[in-house]
Amino acid sequence: MKVERFTADNTALLLIDHQVGTMQLIKNIDQQLAAKQSIALAKMAKILNLPVVITSSQEDHAQGPILPEIATILPEAHAARVKRPGVVNAWAYPDFRNAVLATGRKNLIMAGVTTDVCLIFPAIDAALEGFAVQAVMDASGSPSDLSEEFSRQRMHDAGVVLTATNTLMAEIAQDWSTPAGQQLITLLFTDVFPALGAGIA
Repeated sequence: MKVERFTADNTALLLIDHQVGTMQLIKNIDQQLAAKQSIALAKMAKILNLPVVITSSQEDHAQGPILPEIATILPEAHAARVKRPGVVNAWAYPDFRNAVLATGRKNLIMAGVTTDVCLIFPAIDAALEGFAVQAVMDASGSPSDLSEEFSRQRMHDAGVVLTATNTLMAEIAQDWSTPAGQQLITLLFTDVFPALGAGIA
């Protein structure tokens, strides 16, 4: 399969199970980092007018609602979110897969909580189906280093590209001097780098 460069015109963002309760299961990285980077991805999608598909699992259980910041930034995508009743693999849930297909995009940015349950299966299945998938690892996380390591290896072996929020934004911006590029580099310095504890003095 020929892989196209990820651009605003050929890419969709999929946010999988970034729920208030589920976020608490993240132990391999800082929970707040994963939350802030997923929120930054939502802001990126808004800047670039990317199609966004949000899904949740059992919101009325311990997993809870989608992060309120994401709901506020992407109100339409949040209102249209796919609420799975319990199906673990979002790609196996027809409403989610159909929503992704409806975007018409073959390049998929995915982030999910947790990596080892919520992200791994749809990322692999989409890649096996011919989609180009980039999994954003600092907007995802797992309950243990071990499960995270093995999940990353399985995704990589299946053809999923593992990336980080700042790398992805640079790739999709392509040129910081464009209007969208200027907004994205501002987002990097106001949101992404501070979450990483990085910056320019």
